[in-house]
Amino acid sequence: MSYSKANISWVWTTWVKTPLLEGQEILIASACLPLVNPELFKRLSENRITLLACPEHENAAYYGKLASMIRSVKPRKLIIVTIDGSPHCFALQASVNEAEYILGEKVEREHYVVVDGRELKKISPNAIRTARYLSIVNDMVESNPNILKELEKHSKEYKMSLHLNAENKSP
Repeated sequence: MSYSKANISWVWTTWVKTPLLEGQEILIASACLPLVNPELFKRLSENRITLLACPEHENAAYYGKLASMIRSVKPRKLIIVTIDGSPHCFALQASVNEAEYILGEKVEREHYVVVDGRELKKISPNAIRTARYLSIVNDMVESNPNILKELEKHSKEYKMSLHLNAENKSP
């Protein structure tokens, strides 16, 4: 990979008062992003402090760490980029919303997911909040079942469930 590692660290191992973070635009990215899409990672990390995170590999309680970091160094903006469809990555997205809640102050941020390893798609903080409430998501799916056609384009797990359900219905 050709990106500079000088300004790359891990969220969990970064001191919350690190002077280098003060007033900066900080990219918080899934640790696997440099492997999933190296070119996108290079572009996103350019001219930003980059903190990698993996809730599957590290302690998933990022919200407290991020709240402390935000309070201590007042970053100009957070850019959160994770892999769409990963339940572990979802926790990272939600933790930034939770940090804002804990602080009780507006946090300048942008949320993105990488769809199918290629497409960068902006996500609203409200979409992340809604995704935490499965009863609401269930109501949305039931009122708009066509959304499952879109899910089928991206989710191997969903495709397998369709296959298994079709097998069980065969005579």
